Amino acid sequence: MKALPIIPIFVVLFSLFSCKSGNSYAPAADSTKVDNYKTATDSVDSPVSSSTAVVGKKEAERKFIRTADLKFKVKDVAKATYYIEDVVNRQGGFVTYTNLSSTIDNTSSTQVSEDSTLETTFYNVTNTMTIRVPNSKLDSTLKEIAKNVDYLDYRIIKADDVALQLLSNELTQKRVAKNMAREASAIDTKGKKLAETTTAEETLLSKQEASDNARIANLSLQDQVSFSTITINIYQKQTLKRELICNNKSTKEYEPNFGIKVYQSLQFGWDMLETIIVSIVRLWGLILLALIAYFIYRKYGRKAKK
Repeated sequence: MKALPIIPIFVVLFSLFSCKSGNSYAPAADSTKVDNYKTATDSVDSPVSSSTAVVGKKEAERKFIRTADLKFKVKDVAKATYYIEDVVNRQGGFVTYTNLSSTIDNTSSTQVSEDSTLETTFYNVTNTMTIRVPNSKLDSTLKEIAKNVDYLDYRIIKADDVALQLLSNELTQKRVAKNMAREASAIDTKGKKLAETTTAEETLLSKQEASDNARIANLSLQDQVSFSTITINIYQKQTLKRELICNNKSTKEYEPNFGIKVYQSLQFGWDMLETIIVSIVRLWGLILLALIAYFIYRKYGRKAKK
């Protein structure tokens, strides 16, 4: 009996093992695509959200300064302001500016009595806010703010890459530091005349200032990279307020003149006459019965007496 070849047996066993394993060799789903899909879905749900506000996984070599500018209508500016401030606090941010104010459109006064006036005021309530939140929290903050939007006027979100600017400032600091070290050494070893030493010191001081400015610029850029800035303008529907005001002056000043009094008296008399006529008309049924009874009495009552 011949022995079976070793290689064909190995191939058969390998095939059986592959069939039992099922999807063991199937490629796994790309988690990046899933994350991108979720981000896109979230952006559709929120009118002020955007992929520009989302911190991606490929930003290790880039430094983005993210800013957002929003204007929208809310139902109540004061309540929306308190809600936004609470959201910013929860997200680890802070409010740098807020200006909650009311602007009067017009005012009208109506005298309701001799000593009282009804004052009606039409006004608009607005608020301008500047808030800063961690860069990684910008998208979630915008989604929370979107819950107050009744009508969106505009939404602007920007992401500026300042990696090269940061690198340029760092190189400037290093270059100036090396030059300053050489000049300081030269001043200590070769500086003899006062005028020459003074000029060299002034040049050194100027370069130190340039180095400090580059460092401060970098710190400012890093702060803007770490915390995104959101500018919000919110407003609500025009509101009116009515208030009954007491007139403290003498009521004689508000009394009408003689002509107006005569006109009001005539009008009052006419109103009384109208009231009497209307009352008589309303009682026409009783009057008719009374007249019928009167004629019956005259016709038959007198004959009975005779």
